[in-house]
Amino acid sequence: MHILVQDIKKSWQTMDKEKFFAIEELSFSYGQIMALKDINIEIKKGEMVALIGANGAGKTTLLRIISAIENHQKGEIYFKGENISKKSSTKRVQMGIAQVPEGRGLFNILSIEDNLLMGAYLRNDDEIQSDMEYIYDLFPVLREKKDHYAGTLSGGQQQMLAVGRALMSKPDILLLDEPSMGLAPIIVDDIFEVIENLRKKGTTIFLVEQNAYLALETSDRAYVLENGKMVMSGYSKELINDKEVKKAYLGM
Repeated sequence: MHILVQDIKKSWQTMDKEKFFAIEELSFSYGQIMALKDINIEIKKGEMVALIGANGAGKTTLLRIISAIENHQKGEIYFKGENISKKSSTKRVQMGIAQVPEGRGLFNILSIEDNLLMGAYLRNDDEIQSDMEYIYDLFPVLREKKDHYAGTLSGGQQQMLAVGRALMSKPDILLLDEPSMGLAPIIVDDIFEVIENLRKKGTTIFLVEQNAYLALETSDRAYVLENGKMVMSGYSKELINDKEVKKAYLGM
């Protein structure tokens, strides 16, 4: 597939380093295999920005780098005006970056409530209990089953718990990796209703989602990643009507 590559690098050069979240010229390789090359991204406070692309394009790798689970070899990451490229994953969580990983990554032998408390493990304020009640209001089924082991939940309930756990860290930016994966359509609708409500309340969201139509329909802007390179970017309403995007990712 051949998509006209927009000059994303040139766009980066006009960006203000004080932007809420930005990536500059980031590259990452597994040995001799280049997984990501010269990635440039900007996310403004309060936006929901989507990243779409085929399996193996490098989407999850990019989120793992943002969370400092992987160390990139080139480029810079900025958050709230600060270069965080060398900061640890713990420090990034403290600064306000939280990720809901692909596969959810729950502690299956812990209760729902203990999983939520794990999301707040770096906090020492007096609002943890009230924030937990907020999560229970978002996902009432978690309140009903709060003493159950996480491993006994359905796939949709586990995804709710994974989102709730991330929110317990009180993030300024929420990274979502394939939140619809493996879920029934009706559950996906419930999850994305919560995601949209979070954005309306001011949470900045970076959404990685293989369901390109859903991602573009929900987000403000989007980037298209192909074979480790960013090949398109723009407003989601425009990309969803782009002929090449329709052909490659929307099955139209």
